[in-house]
Amino acid sequence: MAGVRRLQLFLLVALRGLQTASACGAPAAETGFLLCRACGHEVALESDASAVPSRLALSHRNDTAAGDRRVTVQLFENPRGRRFHVVTFRRADVLKHWPADAHFTWFPGYAWTVATCPRCKAHLGWAFQPSEWPSTVTKAEFEDSEKTFVALVAERLLQEDFAASLLLRPKSFQG
Repeated sequence: MAGVRRLQLFLLVALRGLQTASACGAPAAETGFLLCRACGHEVALESDASAVPSRLALSHRNDTAAGDRRVTVQLFENPRGRRFHVVTFRRADVLKHWPADAHFTWFPGYAWTVATCPRCKAHLGWAFQPSEWPSTVTKAEFEDSEKTFVALVAERLLQEDFAASLLLRPKSFQG
């Protein structure tokens, strides 16, 4: 239950950031970063969230942000019974641990590989590429393709604006 509450808080904060940027006329790319919850590394831009639906999801929810902008959260279960709420992104700054594997994929037609934080090596999710590709590809091949995406575990991310709001300034520094 605590995981669901954290996910709701994450999405509320992320969507609030998207709405604020839109209301101010700011381009979507300026909505901020999603950070690795373990170390604070800038993992993805909120504007790079890209819905990749899967018929294998146990459930999915579309949360509406400003205008027509939607963030799709899908629930998946791995073969060991562990469940993950994931958000898909067109791109993210993660380490991909090749080779890719087409077994037990959540996205039919795609092979997956584990994706970790490049700074602290925390598991953040999975990178997906077409299953007909070679099991190992270069970073440029992956990132330059329109056929690839990254699925990140929502609970392992932290919205940049929310993280900044947690920082306290000593009273002596306040005006």
